[in-house]
Amino acid sequence: MRKLLNTLYVTTPDAYLSLNGENVVVSKGEEEIGRIPLHNLEGICTIGWAGASPALMYACAERNISLCFLSSSFRFQTRVIGESKGNVVLRKTQYRLSDDEKESVKIARNFIFAKVCNQKWILERATRNYPMRIDVPTFKESSKYLTEIMKRILVTEDLELLRGLEGQAANRYFQHFNELILQQKDDFYFHGRSRRPPMDNVNALLSFSYTLLANEVASALETVGLDAYVGFLHRDRPGRASLALDMMEELRSVIADRFVLNLINKKIINSKHFLKKESGAVLLTDEGRKIFLKAWQERKQEQITHPRLNEKIPFGLVPYAQALLLARFLRGDAEEYAPFLWK
Repeated sequence: MRKLLNTLYVTTPDAYLSLNGENVVVSKGEEEIGRIPLHNLEGICTIGWAGASPALMYACAERNISLCFLSSSFRFQTRVIGESKGNVVLRKTQYRLSDDEKESVKIARNFIFAKVCNQKWILERATRNYPMRIDVPTFKESSKYLTEIMKRILVTEDLELLRGLEGQAANRYFQHFNELILQQKDDFYFHGRSRRPPMDNVNALLSFSYTLLANEVASALETVGLDAYVGFLHRDRPGRASLALDMMEELRSVIADRFVLNLINKKIINSKHFLKKESGAVLLTDEGRKIFLKAWQERKQEQITHPRLNEKIPFGLVPYAQALLLARFLRGDAEEYAPFLWK
């Protein structure tokens, strides 16, 4: 397993990134405000309208460092990737299976089975950890409901039906999300997903965390030689990283949702870290972004034992581990793709 390096997040909107020797230099006007050696980085993520020099883009592509640009509202804009090297056989296998709906279902249902399984265990853990603060019988009832959905997913041979089951499970899971918010209830509440733009504090946090996770999954897939844009559940659409969206399904609740709940319930973030625009859109303030990204980096360094690899790895390497397992399956070294099942 490779070493987890750092990700540089640039939140200053008018910053400019350039290359100086083996360092990435962050400047604001004529002033240099940061300098970091490239060999310490595995990713650079800019938020706002930060620009980057062609020399830095080339250096990142050559060293396989993800360089990603998000808008000020955290919407993914573009990512710089380098020349596709080797792995032709692996990618051709990926394309061939993606074009075959029957083969696609076999992979896609593992993504969705794990997604629902992980949602179920978030509800189960809540009944164990907070029995006096949540409605345990309704949580248990929903857990059983998700178990039944999982059984149906395992025998599904149709992609459209699979998407329907995933939607039913998500609706049931999110019915309880507001109850999982245990602190700061006046400022943080969840009445449903709103995005593009998010309309409340919780949705602003969820959208930002999903964007970061999608970028990290896409980078992991490209690192092992897969094409992040050719998926099995999400079908081809120009500019959409469909395989990254497929794989992040199983990681959404475990990585992003739990992270957001921790930020709120541990009062790491509060209502002062948000601003509401005239349109109703809710965004993190500059200070809020810094707190969020610092906590995100710390979370990535936490160690877990990967359930399939039976190896201790930082949480931030879970997308990479899953990308490896998918590549292993596509090469024919495993009978099926082993999704990330958290418990």
